[in-house]
Amino acid sequence: MNDKYLRLEKERRVRANARDYTDKFCYTDNRIKTSKYNVFTFLPINLFEQFQRVANAYFVVLLILQLIPKISSLSWFTTIVPLVLVLVITAVKDATDDYFRYKSDQQVNNRQSQVLIRGSLQTEKWMNVCVGDIIKIEKNQFVAADILLLCSSEPHGLCYIQTAELDGETNLKVRQALTVTSGLEDITKLVQFDGEVICEPPNNKLDKFTGTLFWEDNKYPLDNDKILLRGCVLRNTEWCFGMVIFAGLQTKLMQNCGRTKFKRTSIDKLMNTLVLWIFAFLICIGVILAIGNTIWESHSGRNFQVFLAWDESQSSAVFSGFLNFWSYIIILNTVVPISLYVSVEVLRLGHSYFINWDLRMYSSPTDRAAEARTTTLTEELGQVEFIFSDKTGTLTQNIMVFSKCSINGQTYGDVYDEFNQKVEITEKTTCVDFSFNPLCDRRFKFYDGSLVEAIKLQDPSVQEFFRLLALCHTVMPEEKSEGDLVFQAQSPDEGALVTAARNFGFVLRARTPETITLCEMGEAVTYQLLAILDFNNVRKRMSVIVRFPQGQIKLYSKGADTIIFDRLDPSSLDLMCTTSEHLSTFAGEGLRTLALAYKDLDEDCFRVWMKKLLFASTEMENREEQLGVLYEEIEQGLKLLGATAIEDKLQEGVPETIACLNLSDIKIWVLTGDKLETAMNIGYSCNLLRDDMREVFVISGHTLVEVQQQLRSAKEHILRLSRVSSAGDVEKIEETIIAEYALVINGDSLAHALEPQLELSLLDVACLCKTVVCCRVTPMQKAQVVELVKRHKRAVTLAIGDGANDVSMIKAAHIGVGVSGQEGMQAVLASDYSFAQFHHLRRLLLVHGRWSYFRMCHFLCYFFYKNFAFTLVHFWYGFFCGFSAQTLYDQWFITLFNIVFTSLPVIAMGLFNQDVSDKNSLRYPSLYKPGQENLLFNKRQFFLCTLQGTATSFLLFFVPYGAFLLITRDDGSHFSDQQALAVTIATSLIVVVNVQIGLDTHYWTVINHLFIWGSLAIYFAVLFTLQSDGTARNSLSEKSVWLVILLTIVVCVVPSLAVRFLMVELFPTLSDKV
Repeated sequence: MNDKYLRLEKERRVRANARDYTDKFCYTDNRIKTSKYNVFTFLPINLFEQFQRVANAYFVVLLILQLIPKISSLSWFTTIVPLVLVLVITAVKDATDDYFRYKSDQQVNNRQSQVLIRGSLQTEKWMNVCVGDIIKIEKNQFVAADILLLCSSEPHGLCYIQTAELDGETNLKVRQALTVTSGLEDITKLVQFDGEVICEPPNNKLDKFTGTLFWEDNKYPLDNDKILLRGCVLRNTEWCFGMVIFAGLQTKLMQNCGRTKFKRTSIDKLMNTLVLWIFAFLICIGVILAIGNTIWESHSGRNFQVFLAWDESQSSAVFSGFLNFWSYIIILNTVVPISLYVSVEVLRLGHSYFINWDLRMYSSPTDRAAEARTTTLTEELGQVEFIFSDKTGTLTQNIMVFSKCSINGQTYGDVYDEFNQKVEITEKTTCVDFSFNPLCDRRFKFYDGSLVEAIKLQDPSVQEFFRLLALCHTVMPEEKSEGDLVFQAQSPDEGALVTAARNFGFVLRARTPETITLCEMGEAVTYQLLAILDFNNVRKRMSVIVRFPQGQIKLYSKGADTIIFDRLDPSSLDLMCTTSEHLSTFAGEGLRTLALAYKDLDEDCFRVWMKKLLFASTEMENREEQLGVLYEEIEQGLKLLGATAIEDKLQEGVPETIACLNLSDIKIWVLTGDKLETAMNIGYSCNLLRDDMREVFVISGHTLVEVQQQLRSAKEHILRLSRVSSAGDVEKIEETIIAEYALVINGDSLAHALEPQLELSLLDVACLCKTVVCCRVTPMQKAQVVELVKRHKRAVTLAIGDGANDVSMIKAAHIGVGVSGQEGMQAVLASDYSFAQFHHLRRLLLVHGRWSYFRMCHFLCYFFYKNFAFTLVHFWYGFFCGFSAQTLYDQWFITLFNIVFTSLPVIAMGLFNQDVSDKNSLRYPSLYKPGQENLLFNKRQFFLCTLQGTATSFLLFFVPYGAFLLITRDDGSHFSDQQALAVTIATSLIVVVNVQIGLDTHYWTVINHLFIWGSLAIYFAVLFTLQSDGTARNSLSEKSVWLVILLTIVVCVVPSLAVRFLMVELFPTLSDKV
């Protein structure tokens, strides 16, 4: 592959059945490689990656220092054993993961495909398929590469595909070949096909393709509807042929396989700071002991030179101190044990599995369990302060039902009694009888009979209204048997509108690239489809241009009311005012609304416009911009027909979940594309907005100055009512505000508010409010709002959504949550955690998040405590051994302390510990607040636990040391050997740290007991096995030694026990009260 060419590739040229032609461009073949290593590169690359971690590199430096005899008082195995253990475990994990990637690559590369070579179809492996080849795909087969669809077994070159591998969506999508190629159905014609495609270079945009086909002196525009992407599966279509455009690593599927941004928790960042502090502390301790050694050598050491002479290289006391500095760095390195990092990853993995295994977060209707898609963020779930939520499909079900409409100034959908009073619709309300329509959908329910009467009376406005709904869409009908229609819709909205048109007598029966056939009140009518003006997030509307059988041409358009109203003919202004009132009423009921309009087109004007469209659609540069200008040109002077209102009900448990999260001091911001009135109504329905709120501020300014003034007024109003000075810090002001406020802002105003000069004003006002609702927002604005909070607030953010328009928001937040709903799986694929229903978020945060944070904090506090207690004994011992860097413990004890004797109990505590049950965690949401305020593990807590560890090390050394000065053996001799002291201190240490973990454990399991008692048993087994000279047996056979051990344990544990008792009695936490 010519990498230089690929970097310069501005456009791609592909000619069918011409490998010699395409070979000169050096395009990649169809082989893929996602594995990182091979047999020869694994060791060097993996070690290089592992040593990029500061901790691993630090321990390698220590190992090198230990290999220098002049400074090392520890054997090299005390460092290399734990280091190698960690490196091997990580390497085995990496190798296993990569081996599975390699096997997957091989399986995919060796799949079989039928390729047209030298005039006949031949079976080839996928990896041998080349750009420009024509390949055949059969039903239920995967598409081997990104191909241009040429023809299929279905009429008009149609084919159905499933794109679950690409975006997770399981609903079928329709692709359609160009009319000119749809007739290439036999091999002879395909062999003769020599069309050339000029298109965009390889990219990762799954929903966009721009290209042009040149064939037989004609140009044909190509878009995404003509392309089958690698990873799709052919469904409901016997076969199709396609021409390979992108292959292998250049396919859109592989282009989307880039690494996602690595997210780190606040505890990770704090740990990095603390480790640097510990390094600095280690150096200070080393300097103190080195100075001590220099002084000792100068004053006392000379007296020992008769029998402990200096080496030739040791020229002075200062140099001796320098050497001992490095020796103490080696001895005291265990204050930052390498096992800490491994243990943290084990805990996070365990916490992630607990989420996966939680049956209370399983949804039986969708057969989906909660899934932790990352293992690095579990404790962050216990610290969330801001939730950014989509509305449709996240708070609501995204199952759309046609509920009401406004046609020519008349509303339909409400039910009235004999006194002309509106009646609430319930399950007992009688539905409209659609028996006059044999093609109706029996599941469709509508309650206002006047609309059916209007249809039967052939009201022109009503007929035109439903004709528009039946024509203006991208839905594909599939008739399995006579009258048994199934609609393949790209979105639930479209499906609901086409189904409504079907029931009211305008049935979509068939669709080809050039025609749409309807059954209008029992009569078949075929419309010529002249152009489709696509919907996108900028246009916020969709239009079609059709020719009636009588020859007249019409444009039908549907879209957001603000967009449609701006393009209306002046003759529709009165109707617009009436319809606008109806839309406000619909939106106030929480319904999703669309405005509908049409335009009669002049034949000559349309012909001129169509020529411009054909020219723009074959342009390679700025095609979308040119098409947008042309669409805007023809979508002017529209005549209003009316509006639709679709109901999207709330999901189960949403109000209760939001109320509970509010009690946890979590601020919830809803970011939606709906109208302001719709968003506010849903806000009231789900407890985001409440009548008892002091005020709901609506920001709807059209200019930057207006928005600035409205934000300033809102802030001054809040501060005036709260009697707080505006000069103070916003975070402090937030704490003083008791009343609850809400902020609602629309998309246009938000665009101004996100400008650099206003963004802080927006953030100040929003943070003073309990709830924020942003409506009419674009996907990019959702991400910008999240980034704004991340940038200026020291708070953990969580974004939750269910659709492709939520992906940017999900990726921007500290934690992304995907809801596997009706809009496919794009949000889930981009998320860190996923589940099926919004109400599972309550358990994810208040139970799993809180427990994970609680466990991780207690684990870290204990880990630092035990390692300071273990290591600093050498510091105190240094004052009694001439600061000579002699170790007190045996080397095997130093090696095994963290990886054998104390590793399992602390992991058990980190996995299973809990201060309150899951029921109480949900019953008392305020238990969540310590995580938000970072109270359980911070710099102060770190200082306290290290101080406790230092005090414990002091007692561990001086209690046995003082006792040994006074007591004697059973035979009357004194304890004068260093090893007896070492065994006593080591045994006391093991018991003390295990007693301490027992005190830290709030929730006991069989595993906790097994690991704690097992650790003690392993210690004594190793002690008596490795010290075969009998020192340990002789020392521990003395009753006085056991009394010293007991005294040391009591002296170390009782102060901690007393402090805990006093804290619970005098300063109880909320969990203590629960």
